[in-house]
Amino acid sequence: MSYDSSHLKIKQLTKSTYLHTSYLATKSFGKVPCNGMVVLNDGEALVIDTPVDSIASVELLQWIQGNRKAKLKGVIATHFHVDCLGGLDVFHQREIPSYATNQTIALAKERNEIIPQNGFDQQLEINVGNKKVINEFIGSGHTIDNIISYFPSEKVLFGGCLIKTDGAGKGNLNDADVAAWSSTVKQVKAKYGEAQVIIPGHGKIGDVQLLDYTINLFE
Repeated sequence: MSYDSSHLKIKQLTKSTYLHTSYLATKSFGKVPCNGMVVLNDGEALVIDTPVDSIASVELLQWIQGNRKAKLKGVIATHFHVDCLGGLDVFHQREIPSYATNQTIALAKERNEIIPQNGFDQQLEINVGNKKVINEFIGSGHTIDNIISYFPSEKVLFGGCLIKTDGAGKGNLNDADVAAWSSTVKQVKAKYGEAQVIIPGHGKIGDVQLLDYTINLFE
């Protein structure tokens, strides 16, 4: 474990990627561990999804900027729920730019969530050092705005809440497009099926089998 507190855990997955996990108190599902990703390369960092709150977000930034001495290129919110953007204020206070699809920004405004600063429509590539991270909307599922983030050089896919961990149930469907979910993940598999490490929004990481599991769950 690279970092472990009561609010936040950080675990190295590959040479340049890390899993960050924070904890969301919910009425329906109790205390839910929520996953995000950090890409660290050549003295630069990119965060995919903030921790769920300000406390855990401060700890994450202290680890990246203090422990790892990395410059933060930005933070990506993969959809409009609090487990993706609940800590955005901390990033904004430190003048770290935030990115999300224009659809996510519109939904965050509607729901009075913290609003990401910079919008894109379909795909956004951000360089972390000399390597790129691809952030892409492929289709709806968990929400109508959910995106994935892919780090091709190490074949790591952050599926977020679009992808389920092995054995998981369907989870929170309040904003879901259940009819499209399986088809969207099939498209993710067709495009990024070479991924060797896949991070779901909640629960244990896995490999391409998590895509198959999610496809079958919603078919």
